[in-house]
Amino acid sequence: MNQTATTRRRFIKLGAWMISGMALIIGTRSMADLIGEDKKGNFPVSKTDTEWKETLNPEAYNVLRKEETERAFTSPLNDEHRKGTFYSAATGQPLFRSEDKFDSGTGWPSFSKPIEQKALVLRLDTTLGMERVEVEDSSSGSHLGHVFDDGPAPTGLRYCMNSASLLFVADGEAPPPLVKNYRP
Repeated sequence: MNQTATTRRRFIKLGAWMISGMALIIGTRSMADLIGEDKKGNFPVSKTDTEWKETLNPEAYNVLRKEETERAFTSPLNDEHRKGTFYSAATGQPLFRSEDKFDSGTGWPSFSKPIEQKALVLRLDTTLGMERVEVEDSSSGSHLGHVFDDGPAPTGLRYCMNSASLLFVADGEAPPPLVKNYRP
């Protein structure tokens, strides 16, 4: 067996192990529960591609709707250290608290856990020749980033998010209309 095939098998095994481990951490859920709804499933916030383009800036649109990744160490939220809440830039849905943010050294904002697990949809992502777990907001199915099993205790998880997919509101600040008008 050649080196590429061996490496691919290792990634596949690692991905399967990671998803199984995440299922145990998240709770006793089946793989179907962990992976979530189909991309074309029904989400509470549903817009046409034209509507998304009109409401999101180009970078946020490319990350949230086209599943692109911003360059590492370009994120202004990577160095955000105030107390507050991180929301989906697509819908205003609350996702992460600053107390669960940590410096992963990867160049993207990283969190050990979401505010509520039901705020996220996790999917198996097999792009780029490897298996990863994609993270989407549960209100629109918008791409946020990926989750990995190399985070700090107690969860052991690293939710590695694109800052273009997030809005930060410091405690005590007035939230923007998107956040203020969010209805779960």
